[in-house]
Amino acid sequence: MSNDLLTIDWLGRGWLLILAFTAAVLVVALLRKPCRRLFGTERAFQLWLLPPLAMLASQLPHAAAPVSLLPPMVIAIASVGSSLPAHVSSAGSFDWRACASLLWLTGIVVSLLLATVAQRRYRTRLRGATPVIEMPSRWPVLRALGTDVGPALVGAWHVRIVLPADFEQRYDCAERTLILAHEAAHARRHDGWWCLLAQVAAALCWFHPLAWWALAALRHDQELACDAAVLRVHGEQRRSYATAMLKTQSAAFALPVGCSWSPRHPLTERIAMLKQPSPNRLRQRAGMLSGVALALLVTGAVYAASTTQKTPASQKVNGPEYQLHMLVELSTDDGAKANSQAVDIALCAVSGEAATANVGSLMVQATTTPLSDGQVRMDLAVGNVGAAPLAHSQLHGALGQPLHTSGKAGDGKHAYVIDVTPELGCPARVIAEASPVKVTEHIKNGTARAAAESIAKKAGWTLINPEALGNGAVTLSFNDMPAGTALQRVADIAGVKMELHGNRVRFQPK
Repeated sequence: MSNDLLTIDWLGRGWLLILAFTAAVLVVALLRKPCRRLFGTERAFQLWLLPPLAMLASQLPHAAAPVSLLPPMVIAIASVGSSLPAHVSSAGSFDWRACASLLWLTGIVVSLLLATVAQRRYRTRLRGATPVIEMPSRWPVLRALGTDVGPALVGAWHVRIVLPADFEQRYDCAERTLILAHEAAHARRHDGWWCLLAQVAAALCWFHPLAWWALAALRHDQELACDAAVLRVHGEQRRSYATAMLKTQSAAFALPVGCSWSPRHPLTERIAMLKQPSPNRLRQRAGMLSGVALALLVTGAVYAASTTQKTPASQKVNGPEYQLHMLVELSTDDGAKANSQAVDIALCAVSGEAATANVGSLMVQATTTPLSDGQVRMDLAVGNVGAAPLAHSQLHGALGQPLHTSGKAGDGKHAYVIDVTPELGCPARVIAEASPVKVTEHIKNGTARAAAESIAKKAGWTLINPEALGNGAVTLSFNDMPAGTALQRVADIAGVKMELHGNRVRFQPK
């Protein structure tokens, strides 16, 4: 796949990812408080499963879409001369897709680096922390040197509970028990992994305001859910729990992967939640079933919406379909031929719809309209890629007869000569779809016959007259190209026409 196609694919997938993320976060924003009242904060926190599930669903392949389908426009380009010079292929072109992809990836890297720096800064403050042996716990417990670090659960892989230096002096026995139970609940619930996942999702959508709101809201709901888990066991100690909250300093340092016991969200909401009775078992089960149903509904809707509608090759299109054989010649402004004399293009398009191909820095757009008695009208727009204005030409002629136009590109530096021959139907599409096999060939100073035999063997085809390709030296290179397109390119280089009959291939003079 070319860099342009890879870039377009990245942008397409990224756009689906953003739409899925936005829809899921909006659903969570609407339901988190009603769900908290109806089913409890623990069930409400589970709503945050929706964004990652929706993002995953938007990227899943769709088995119903045949992998061999091609879009309505198929381009097969074969150079019949040497490659275009570098200044022709790059002049005047601006690939905004590549720039957008680069900007997105840069933002992701910067966001992850900032989170990593914040995590390391917090861990740096743990230097010199000593293990606390007298406090029984499944997870290591450390006492920090400072009073402004902890209580907190730090990390995702290697989870540790961190206590401030004055832990015993600041809190009484009941409060210490509740704080340790709170951090242990975070560890049991794997909240460190939730924080890590949330940071990655925010980095992927770093430019999206909802991403950073969602990160803060998730941490808020995470603390409320952990409070509820502790109070299910220590419900009679709500007053001590609230007192411990008030004694805890607000976290002064960010902890991207981990859970500070008193983060920077309104403490009043946590204390107000302590006054609410815990939901009974029936409401909890109803909340769990509702959550599962909602997750299936959202992910199913995202998966269905992300299906890319493609036109099957066997499906009839509106109006006739044409294949346009174009020979595009480029020259410099003084009339001298460029290093590459010509580029041969096979372009398939539906009647009345514009088909576009790029030849170096030149963009050619053709719209074919049928007339009476086998005649067609072709509107050609030619210009530099990504730039205006375009030079327009209107050609009339019969099917199978070459139509001619010439002019200068919008930059005034390069002249072009175009000969285009329209043909009813689209043999290039048939050839491209003839085999689902994709082939990779790298041949230097080989022969067209050897290249064709190698491709035919991989595709399971039989060459009837491979000698028609001749033994002239060729150099070609392509990766994961449909076998039919690859064989067509070899035939074009050899100057012959390829005909496919089932699994048998014949070459005829052009």
